[in-house]
Amino acid sequence: MTAVFESLARAMGYCLMPRVVALSLLPLLMLMVTCGALTWVYWEEGVALVRDALEFSALLGAALRWLESIGAPNLKTVLAPLILVALVVPVLVVACLMVVAQFMTPALVNLVAQRRFVDLERRKGSPVWWALVRSVGLSLLAVLVLLASIPLWLIPPLVLLIPPLVWGWLAMQVMSFDVLAEHATPQERQTLMRAHRWPLLAIGVASGIMGAAPGAVWAFSALTLVLAPLVMMASIWLYTAVFALTSLWFAHYLLAALQQHRRTTQGEVLDAQPTATALTPTNTP
Repeated sequence: MTAVFESLARAMGYCLMPRVVALSLLPLLMLMVTCGALTWVYWEEGVALVRDALEFSALLGAALRWLESIGAPNLKTVLAPLILVALVVPVLVVACLMVVAQFMTPALVNLVAQRRFVDLERRKGSPVWWALVRSVGLSLLAVLVLLASIPLWLIPPLVLLIPPLVWGWLAMQVMSFDVLAEHATPQERQTLMRAHRWPLLAIGVASGIMGAAPGAVWAFSALTLVLAPLVMMASIWLYTAVFALTSLWFAHYLLAALQQHRRTTQGEVLDAQPTATALTPTNTP
């Protein structure tokens, strides 16, 4: 476990680098640009659609008419923009984070490799498209497992164990593959993930627990709705910062393990060469 904590310390140090800080701020920039463009083009149409939906809904329409009758006029005018923002912003946040995640991990792995593992050969074991397909498939599987395990959450100890274990397993599978995709062959990747499964799972579970921090920020924002836009930006930055720390943690641990694995393998080959030479018959005059 010493290597796990050493990798964490190195990852935390790398998070203070200007390049990593810039990458963690990128989703905020993408979100602001996207929201600005969509607001400029589609805001009026979107608000009108939500207002029409409120009017055509029998239950909501009756509730709104009752509220207006007791002294809350033009309530649809106020609610429509709020509902539109509540529907669109979470989708944009998830989309921005997914886009950033696709090139953030390779960029951070490349940063670690350039600074610590310059001599580590890049054997390009897996294409980028396969990593994306694999990540989507494993994410869907994790969601299905969580949904199937919901009845078990009624047992107090299990609700604290099952979600972190599932998300930890998902982080281990996805991050390990992404980190080793450029440097390791499929055989090397399978060997490392099998030999280091428990430290990798521990890193994944710890990363999943850290990922709950943005949720805590949102819970606090329920008490301070006035600061909701600022809290939203803070939570997006926290999501990206945790993702960056997780990527760096896996990168430091796995690249060091790959380097040690190759040194051990090459040493065994060199030790075996004299024996093979001695057993090979030679033609002497």
